[in-house]
Amino acid sequence: MKKVILCPNPYRDHDLKVAKKSKELLESIGFMPVVCLPFQRDGYDEQLGMPIRSLQQEIKSADLLIAFGGDGTILHLARTVALHSVPVLGINLGSLGFMAELEQDELERLRDLAHWDFTVESRMMLDVTVIRDGRSVYNNIALNDAVISKGSIARVVRLEIFTEEGRLTRVGGDGVIVSTPTGSTGYSMAAGGPIVEPTAKNLLLTPICPHSTRSSSYVLSPEHVITVEAADANRKFVYLSVDGGKAFSLKNGDKVRVSQSGYTTKLVRLSKKSFCEILDKKMGAEAEKNEK
Repeated sequence: MKKVILCPNPYRDHDLKVAKKSKELLESIGFMPVVCLPFQRDGYDEQLGMPIRSLQQEIKSADLLIAFGGDGTILHLARTVALHSVPVLGINLGSLGFMAELEQDELERLRDLAHWDFTVESRMMLDVTVIRDGRSVYNNIALNDAVISKGSIARVVRLEIFTEEGRLTRVGGDGVIVSTPTGSTGYSMAAGGPIVEPTAKNLLLTPICPHSTRSSSYVLSPEHVITVEAADANRKFVYLSVDGGKAFSLKNGDKVRVSQSGYTTKLVRLSKKSFCEILDKKMGAEAEKNEK
């Protein structure tokens, strides 16, 4: 019997209606679904009508995780599923949802899991480390990106960026984004970076609001190690944020190292839609919404 974790974003799936419907459907095809929350929400308790279990405990024996929400929900879960090598199927309850496989009105497609015959896309991740005084003071893995940026005070930060081969560039502006191909349709795209097919393996470097017209985005081989240094971090507020998570404050002399991770995020694909189809549909729908 396959064990499937249902992981609804409690701010997207109000009263867990979509998760409950999915649970009934999966039970009807002989699966064992359990419900875990990706994060807590005040007021959520046993009154929801189903037991809520610990994600960290249940993931150890899970065969699949289904995330209900937007891309942010999948990003929040990416580290957990990657560390346990559990594939994730996204059901979009958000807006764009580039990583989600199904929309809310396509729940019946979950029946296709019955024969356990589906495609799994392996998405590149990043190892992100902060070196301070010769030792590691921060470690994380990212599915989308690592962002080194200024605080809310409107001051230019100056960043020196290197690879193991030497200096790559200098960036003066609001900061820089180091992203995976999966992250190319996120903050990197909004900052003017290129869109890269998500199953590719590249390191993308995109300046944020650079003060020089000569600043460019870079697409690098995944074998490189990118190092970012902020020489004036003590005088200005400079932060590192991984996949939009809690900011880590940088100090003078800190080195942020970003490289391809040995971990990957495995995304389940039930349809034959190409990346070009998904991109055209999502971006077209967003453009129409903005025009109204």
